[in-house]
Amino acid sequence: MPPETPPSVDERAGTAVTASAGSAETAGSTAPATPTAAPKVPWAAYTGVYLLLFLIGTETFLVSPLLPTIAGSVGVSVAAAASTVTAYTLVYALTAPFLGAVSDRFGRRPTILAGTVLFLLGNALAAVAGDLTVLVVARVLGALGAALAGPSIWAHLAETAPEAVRGRAVGYGMALFSAGQVLGVPAGSFLAGWGGWRASFWALTVLTVAAVPLVLAQTKAPASASGAAAGPQPLRFTAVFSVWGDRTLRHTLIVVFLLQAANLGAYTFLGTALHDRFGLSVNALGLLGILVGAGSALGSLTAGRIGDRARARGAGDAVWIPVWALVLGTAAVLAALGAPSIVAYAAVLVWFFASGAFGTIIQTLLISARPELGATSSSWNSATLYAGTAVGVGIAGTFAHADTGTAVVGGGLALLAGLVAVPLVGRLRSAPGTEPAQDGQDAQDGQDAPASQSAHGTQSAQDAPSAERQEGAGADERV
Repeated sequence: MPPETPPSVDERAGTAVTASAGSAETAGSTAPATPTAAPKVPWAAYTGVYLLLFLIGTETFLVSPLLPTIAGSVGVSVAAAASTVTAYTLVYALTAPFLGAVSDRFGRRPTILAGTVLFLLGNALAAVAGDLTVLVVARVLGALGAALAGPSIWAHLAETAPEAVRGRAVGYGMALFSAGQVLGVPAGSFLAGWGGWRASFWALTVLTVAAVPLVLAQTKAPASASGAAAGPQPLRFTAVFSVWGDRTLRHTLIVVFLLQAANLGAYTFLGTALHDRFGLSVNALGLLGILVGAGSALGSLTAGRIGDRARARGAGDAVWIPVWALVLGTAAVLAALGAPSIVAYAAVLVWFFASGAFGTIIQTLLISARPELGATSSSWNSATLYAGTAVGVGIAGTFAHADTGTAVVGGGLALLAGLVAVPLVGRLRSAPGTEPAQDGQDAQDGQDAPASQSAHGTQSAQDAPSAERQEGAGADERV
């Protein structure tokens, strides 16, 4: 072996510096850690899908204020023109669960892109429609696009957002979706007054076109993190109903049905109740939309932050489900029966704060419980919402006075939802502890065993017993 060359002065100095740094690091390991910046939602990775959620929300109620204008333009009655609204809501509710299964089989990216294209074509066709038949077909296309892209977006957010901000990532999406629903009515009216009813659909078309390159750039993810099924498995639509075979998911959807029957069923008659009690003008009643949107957005953001903090402590936020149900029910009763009008308005704000918070928690729970069924679960959430709303409206409509119907449905069914949610919280607490995989690994781990992980992060998802996964124990306290 050749003799070693003595180190130069520079080398000895470098060694000394390195040793000094290493000593400092060793000493520093026992010192308190330097506070790090709080994690934030990576907006740059989600601007495209957030824009789509806003547009899908806007589309929901966009046509409502335009019905008289559309009816006159295409030469039909207002009742006939309303079939465009019915077509959109029915197609969305009936097809979303099946299209969610497509997303779970083929992955988030292709289904988000396909849904975006259908949504774009539907709005473009509506903008040039010359008769009612073409307009209905256009609305059906738009609904198919929303039903395909929407659940995939929710699953994409939950699967790719960093664990520390997963609740906030979903909460921001819920807030933007709610904002789109609220802004859809005034935006549609403004654009119709400026350029005719077709201008509203042209605006949606242009904004959707702007979203396409963003979605293309931002949804690039490994198949394992985007919900794609492993291997050449055939698409079986019977998998759509597997959600109802999971006790945790089934229980959650029953709570959603009851709470949304109370929530949107009662809200349908709230405007009439306030008009009858206080003689409010149409402009004054328009304030309801602002309160609904503001409350929903604030509730969604707050629930997302609460959930992230709870999961960071190794706990969960499912305990808030019955709490928000009871808050919603109490606020609905005060909104319907409270006096003076300022009390009713304040109650509406609290009502939809609780509604937005509930929606964010539920969306996160459904996707986290069984990641491999994320989009299917999310789509059933939407379908159950529509079904619950229909039942709530039907019950409230049987009362002679709108304020009584609003209070009974809003308060009574919300109380029932809260009571039904208590055993759900108990099931999640009693199941073996879980912790979501870090960052984007949720979906990959969920493909193999989305059930139990250690609440302290010491057990991997792949060690979880398959029996726990079948029982839906994976929801546990991480949600």
